[in-house]
Amino acid sequence: MSAESTKIVELNTSGYHNFLKNNRVVLVDYWASWCMPCVMQGNLFERSMDKLPSGGVIAKLNVDESPEIANELGIQSIPQLILFVDGKPVKGWTGVTPAEVIFSEMRSHL
Repeated sequence: MSAESTKIVELNTSGYHNFLKNNRVVLVDYWASWCMPCVMQGNLFERSMDKLPSGGVIAKLNVDESPEIANELGIQSIPQLILFVDGKPVKGWTGVTPAEVIFSEMRSHL
C-alpha cells in the first residue's frame, strides 16, 4: 500500500509497519479524538495539504485504537509527530507544530 495523494492517510495497527516500509518519507501524527490540541494539529494539516512536498506522506494513528504502537514508540504526550525516512524515525515534535516546520524537514529528506 503506497500513498501518493494529497490526503491524510488513516493508519491502524494491522497496516502500520508495512505502510512505513512502503513509503519513503512519512510524517505520522499520533493523536486521540478527545485531545483538542490533536484536533487543532489535524486541522492545520488539512488546511496545508496543498503545500505538502511531492513524495511526502502524512498519516494519522489514533493512539486509543492502536495502543500497542503508542507503547512500542514510548508515546506519552499527544499530539506526537514523528517523521520516518525509509521506515526509521528521524525527527519528532510534541504538541501543535506549524505544518511548514514539518514540511521543511520533510523536504530535506526528499
